[in-house]
Amino acid sequence: MPRLVGINHVALEVGDIQEAVAFYRSLFDIARVDYEGSSMAFLDMGDQFIALSSGRTEGRDLARHFGLVVDDKEAVRSELAGAGIETVGGVGLNFRDPWGNLLQVVDYRDIQFTKAPQVLAGMGLAGLEKRESALAELREKGLD
Repeated sequence: MPRLVGINHVALEVGDIQEAVAFYRSLFDIARVDYEGSSMAFLDMGDQFIALSSGRTEGRDLARHFGLVVDDKEAVRSELAGAGIETVGGVGLNFRDPWGNLLQVVDYRDIQFTKAPQVLAGMGLAGLEKRESALAELREKGLD
């Protein structure tokens, strides 16, 4: 059987592409955004991306969410507070975008997810190192 090897992208439905790009850029340093007409935008994350698609009509997500990996989780917490964006849930750093998408923010240093050294370098994150707990998770799986 084929094996899952990663996630290329996550697609989010939003109300308006330009507003969504502006929202995400107000919270995160996004170096590149590619557009496909006026209904799609792709937020670059090195070797992955978030696809934004216009036309969301559903209400907010309750438990369905995805995790964004960042280089500094506490900096995101500060950006959210500065923008007046409320965090939700008791564990971790979770928030909703204006269209009801639920996002969970995790710090790269704390999780087993690993980018190749050349990708980190290309993103200007060459010195970003895993913490011992994340390294232990990788060792436990034989992935160190």
